[in-house]
Amino acid sequence: MKNKLLYICLSLSMLSCQKLDLNPLSQGSSETWNSNADELVMSLNDLYREALWKKDADEWTDDWINRDGLTDITNATINGQTAYVVTNWRDTYKAISRANVVLESMDRAAGTLPEAQLNAYKGEARFVRACMYSYLLSHYGNVVYTDKTLSIEDAMAIGQSDPAEVLKKIYEDFDFAITNLKESYSSNELKRVTKGAALAMKARIALYRGDFQTAKTAAKACMDLGKYQLHTDFGNLFLSRTKQSPESIFLLPRSIALGVAVGGRQSYVSRNAGGWAQFDPSWDLLFSFYCSDGLTIDKSPLFDPKNPFANRDPRCNATIVPFGEAHLDFIYNPHPLALKTKKVSTNADVNNNDNRAVATYASFNGLVWRKGVDSDWLLNSWRVEPDNIIIRYADVLLIYAEAKIEANELDQSVVDAINQVRARAYKVNSAAAGYPKVVLGSQVDLRKIVRAERRMEFAFEGLRYMDIIRWKLAEKVLNKPNYGLLDPGDLVAKVVNPGKWFLPSAPAVDADGVADITPFYTEGLVKQIAIRKFDAKKQYLWPIPSTEVLTSGLKQNPNY
Repeated sequence: MKNKLLYICLSLSMLSCQKLDLNPLSQGSSETWNSNADELVMSLNDLYREALWKKDADEWTDDWINRDGLTDITNATINGQTAYVVTNWRDTYKAISRANVVLESMDRAAGTLPEAQLNAYKGEARFVRACMYSYLLSHYGNVVYTDKTLSIEDAMAIGQSDPAEVLKKIYEDFDFAITNLKESYSSNELKRVTKGAALAMKARIALYRGDFQTAKTAAKACMDLGKYQLHTDFGNLFLSRTKQSPESIFLLPRSIALGVAVGGRQSYVSRNAGGWAQFDPSWDLLFSFYCSDGLTIDKSPLFDPKNPFANRDPRCNATIVPFGEAHLDFIYNPHPLALKTKKVSTNADVNNNDNRAVATYASFNGLVWRKGVDSDWLLNSWRVEPDNIIIRYADVLLIYAEAKIEANELDQSVVDAINQVRARAYKVNSAAAGYPKVVLGSQVDLRKIVRAERRMEFAFEGLRYMDIIRWKLAEKVLNKPNYGLLDPGDLVAKVVNPGKWFLPSAPAVDADGVADITPFYTEGLVKQIAIRKFDAKKQYLWPIPSTEVLTSGLKQNPNY
């Protein structure tokens, strides 16, 4: 079929690049397309291209270290020309434009399809549009709203919308989707977006915008569907072999065979296994995990600074590789005197390339990721195919709990929701013993708990960035250094020989769950790897892309 339909995108930077944004080759004439179910499904499928669904990078947060490297966010250099600022704006509006085209042409099928089926298709397109505007609103704030295709002249004339009105339109789209989408699909049906996904994503944007009543109500409605449950094993939920878990409310499937995979995984893998150990968990993240008694590391008698992975919440060891444990067929040990390590499959002693005394570019802070990492990462040119989970049931439970806490509606349902998530980490039922159960307390205490729970649960999933933005913690946690190990000679002399490996004592943890590593730096026991920066005067919103400001007359966000 010929490619005749031109999507008129709002972004004038796209129009100025003289590259037509054509719809997929599978689609036909703009005059007749979308007149039957097959054509509508093909058009809707195009809205789920992975490039259109943006996730925030963990490297923009305090959970991350990239040797001595920084990003435009963590170096406070973000501006209207920053690559992802421009690309994410452009691609998100591209998806909105495509959804608008589908919606405007959908009535062509009105005479051939049952009304319920047609409304389900409309609900799907409106769900996508609502998700895209949710991303724009939460990141850029002052965005342009349109629910129709625009001529070039109209696109140039339209201005930015009141954020409250954009949120209202988002809710309207989600509500239509909630009313018209199925709750689930049978085993012989192609899985498509569901009512639960619309409820979950509505709850998320409501929480992000501080609308706690809407967040609570939508999250509870999703829970009450009874369609989702927590995956039994937190550790294997994120592996490539775990497909479409009952915890996943909305996901984008991946397949190496079909050319939809995640690449570049070598940077996340330990050096013994052939990786580069470049992108690693931060010490800030390591010290944020509670101990197995439910206390922070500075309050718990169970914390051992010489063995920082012992007696911790199980998600700590499932997220970061513990010292002395097998990982990708090698015993992982960054100790500066451990020049050799074991290859598990052969029991042979081999050079320990995860020690900086052996390999200079081993992890700069001794930590490497475990969450989602398995031997599949070593195959297929470092491409892997785990489900791209957009939102899962644990998030809905914690959204519900946080919204209730912030609304100061403290009751047993709040701690029940948190305890479901926490108990799963310990592989016990939330009503059973065997884990540090949360009990009802003050708003301040429960706020601290639910925020810590989100960090322990969602590390390396792209959620930490919006959490520190909406909690207004970014100016605190991103204006402190990223610390790491001393160079090997100094590390032996100043830390190992005096018996202070891994740390001499537990760092203090403040009310926001932030560990203070500065005293160890002052004593010369750790090294500053990178000095992060965050400009609170502007960075809680992203800038509008400069091309939009210059060519469309959009107003730039403050202080950019």
